[in-house]
Formats: sequence, C-alpha cells, structure tokens
Amino acid sequence: METPLTTQQTQVPEPKTPAEIATRPPLPPFTRETAIQKVRLAEDGWNSRDPEKVALAYTIDSRWRNRAEFPNGRQEIIEFLKRKWAKELDYRLIKELWAHEGNRIAVRFAYEWHDDSGHWFRSYGNENWEFAENGLMRRRFASINDLPIEESDRKYHWPLGRRPDEHPGLSDLGL
Repeated sequence: METPLTTQQTQVPEPKTPAEIATRPPLPPFTRETAIQKVRLAEDGWNSRDPEKVALAYTIDSRWRNRAEFPNGRQEIIEFLKRKWAKELDYRLIKELWAHEGNRIAVRFAYEWHDDSGHWFRSYGNENWEFAENGLMRRRFASINDLPIEESDRKYHWPLGRRPDEHPGLSDLGL
C-alpha cells in the first residue's frame, strides 16, 4: 500500500514567467518518490477538468494516443479534453504509479463519470508517459475500457476537484 502524498507535497506553484512555464517539476530522471509526485500532480490536473491548465503539462508538440484518437500538440489536446469533459460528466479520477525508469512512467488509473442520460461508468486504463528534460510530457499512450456501473456502485464520492488526501487510492479500493 502506497503512502499518499499530502496537498503540500504535490502542489507546484503556478508558472508566472515564460521561463517557469518551460519547466514542470519534478524533472526526470525520476526516483520512486518523484514519479509518485508526478502521477499525483497529473491526477490533480485532470480532476480540475480545465483543458487549458491540463495542456500546460505537455510539450507544445506532444503526441498522444487516447482510445482511437491521436491528438498532436497542445491545441489538439485542449480540443480533445473539451470534448471529453463535455461528455464525461462529474468526472473523478484516481491514478497510481505502476513503474518508472529514467524519463518514463507507467500508470494505471480508474475514473468515474456519467453521460447526459445519467448512466454511470467506471473507466479503467493504463498510460505510458515519456517526458522531456524540462518535465513536460511529450508522449502519452492510453488504453481505456469502460464498465457500466450503477450509481450505487460508485466509489468516488469527494466533491468535484482534487481528490482529498485521506481518500483511498486504487489499491486501497481493490481496483
């Protein structure tokens, strides 16, 4: 069981200058501790459901594979995320480190959401990430499966936004 990081350990100040925007700590090569921190920062960003903010974690020319879509570059990532969160309502995500080496991190994740008809889903997946030297992600490959669930089977009940530090992670929830 992994020890969760606190809000203070995972928050990185918002970039203020062009030079700061070009660096996104923690930087590779990753240790176990910095890889866990990077995963939690990514989870926190995605739970904000703010496409412009999330896109700042990726290089200008970042390449993705997400299901059957292949966004390239920040603008396509922003458009992809806008479509995603317009469809996947009340989105809540948990990510967990699977493995890391050098500038690469493998993650498993699960998120819960519902469609505009009120049907709930838990989406499970794996991601492989590759980072540039400045800590921005340059490649992201995601494989995802959706499981229809009853609303009563939901496991993520925190208010929209960042997962609270005391909320269990994937392993703790048996996912």
